[in-house]
Amino acid sequence: MPSIIGYLRPDIDGNNVQSQLDLLKASGASKIVQEKPAGTKRNRSQLDNLIADVRVGDIVVVTSLYRIADNTKHLLEIVESLNAAGASLKIIDKGIDTSTPHGKVIRVLLGAIADFERQVVQERQAVGIAKAKQAGRYKGRKPTAMAKTDEVLVLNTLGLTRQKIADQLGIGIASVYRILKNHTTPKKTRKKAQKNPIDKPKRIERKPTRESETEQLSLF
Repeated sequence: MPSIIGYLRPDIDGNNVQSQLDLLKASGASKIVQEKPAGTKRNRSQLDNLIADVRVGDIVVVTSLYRIADNTKHLLEIVESLNAAGASLKIIDKGIDTSTPHGKVIRVLLGAIADFERQVVQERQAVGIAKAKQAGRYKGRKPTAMAKTDEVLVLNTLGLTRQKIADQLGIGIASVYRILKNHTTPKKTRKKAQKNPIDKPKRIERKPTRESETEQLSLF
């Protein structure tokens, strides 16, 4: 049977819990998942578990957009994850319900807005890079893995496996192989030519036959 699940996220100082509880219960939430107060916005382990556990027909209720998402892109990711599981999202203060035809239109708008925001960020980055190049201050982004070349080489000399090196330094195993390949001198395998002694042909001494003896005698 589908459930109405409320999601509650307190402020950093732990306040504004009771007002959220009252609104979620009034909306018919039979179960309320409460996040722990945290200093970082994206620390929402309870929300991740909630999205992973929802079933077809479930409705996730939240008091406001601020309580469940950091930005438009994050909100779109949440909505799409719930939709893929057959669940929907209801936001009380905005009157949004993604299970309704109106909510489906909002999903399309969210996608368009998220794409717009992404393009704006990319354009700002391009403008900033262009200005930095003109001023001679742009050196490009230093590859994260290549910056740890020395550490990779040291750990390799200690006998760690490629996978352990990657895990310890937080880089991909492909990067480890690439670094070692670029900084390891390949060993030249020289095949020693085995000199097979050439057997000298044995001189075959032919014993003179009787006919040859008679020929030699006939010469005298």
